[in-house]
Amino acid sequence: MLSKDILLDKVRSGAPLAGREQVHLASVLSYPAILAQLSIVLMQYIDTSMVGHLGSAAGASIGLVAACLWLFGGFLMMASSGFSVQVAHLIGAGRADRAKAVLKQGLFSGFIFSLLLGGVGIAISGPLPYWLGGTPEIVEDAGIYFLINSAFIPAMMMDWMSASMLQCSGNMKVPSILSIMMCVLDVCFNYIFIYVLGMGVKGAAIGTGCAEVVTGAAMTLFLIFGSKELRLKGSGVPFKLERTVLGKAARIGMPMCLENIVMRGAYVISTVIVAPLGTIAIAANAFAITAESFCYMPGYGIADAATTLVGQSLGAGRKELARRFGWITSGGGMGIMALLSVVMFFTAPQLMAMLSPDPEVIALGSTVLRIECFAEAMYGASIVAYGACVGAGDTLVPSIMNFTSMWIVRILPAAFLTPRYGLVGFWIAMAVELNFRGIIFLIRLRGHRWLSKPVAQ
Repeated sequence: MLSKDILLDKVRSGAPLAGREQVHLASVLSYPAILAQLSIVLMQYIDTSMVGHLGSAAGASIGLVAACLWLFGGFLMMASSGFSVQVAHLIGAGRADRAKAVLKQGLFSGFIFSLLLGGVGIAISGPLPYWLGGTPEIVEDAGIYFLINSAFIPAMMMDWMSASMLQCSGNMKVPSILSIMMCVLDVCFNYIFIYVLGMGVKGAAIGTGCAEVVTGAAMTLFLIFGSKELRLKGSGVPFKLERTVLGKAARIGMPMCLENIVMRGAYVISTVIVAPLGTIAIAANAFAITAESFCYMPGYGIADAATTLVGQSLGAGRKELARRFGWITSGGGMGIMALLSVVMFFTAPQLMAMLSPDPEVIALGSTVLRIECFAEAMYGASIVAYGACVGAGDTLVPSIMNFTSMWIVRILPAAFLTPRYGLVGFWIAMAVELNFRGIIFLIRLRGHRWLSKPVAQ
């Protein structure tokens, strides 16, 4: 079988690709990203376990603000996607110098945006835990944890922006290796700050931030000096902010921004719904979400490959190939997540025990994890199909779909079920919604309109 670079050259040049070659290319691009996501899962397990063994209150303090951190992370993803999708289109069209010009504008704009976002996070870190309904024993640690993470947002932005640029150029290996390195560093830094220096929850935030700084610097330096497709060193491409590039980034990113607000905002509302159930329920919910990442994070790795393949195919003017890559990657995501859900069903108590020593947290978390197993395959469909749509620059309608699914199919039933059935009722609503979301994304993928957006020129 031909190498990844040769197959990508065939995509860009318009050469025919056999079905086996399409599957092989999707697999080759997916494997490194899946491994990187699995390493992140391992990092989350170890990270959460370190905090969880400090007690349920420590775990609950992080769980209380976790959804807000996801909200901020979604804004960073939106900012990076607005530029990296354009880079994928331009590389697919064989316009490397133009792609480098967009890259420079993306790095500058993303850094400025991250400074502003980090400042907002620092400003609201004090009152935020009270707004979320946190109990007195967890609000102080929760606020400090959010503040420290907000201070490291610029480093996170450089990491994500550089990684997404490399991935859209077809380089999955380096971002994956550096993601694994970040996980190792995170564990080492956390051990030092949490246990050696005895800083507890504060140490967990500092440790993760330090790992982000090192990895973000390494990722950005490789992009500038070492990338085959996007190396800026010696390129001679001038830096100039262009209205067309910024406008295109806004058209791609703004629907994602609105989607992030409504989706992550829904997670914040979910925290408010769960918070009255008490410390055990908050901790079990937070730890179960971390445990579930064992299933869904590989889907995000395949989604990265889908964005790259669809973006470059459309940049080369090959809509039908882009469609096939959308289905190949979505089918792969569904299959892998379905298989992992079976493993998770039978190992739920062991997964929870890795994260918390509290028997009540383990029992409740295991119950809700097993409910979620019946939604993982369709969750995979929604994750990867959304990645394919992003590669096509189709973000408005998928964002509306996510909004409708989350707020109408999940939040409204959850608000009714949770007070009556506790955390189990909340996770039943979640499982129903994820199945619904997967179905509507497969319907979107089946149509033609997601491929009709203009590509970067």
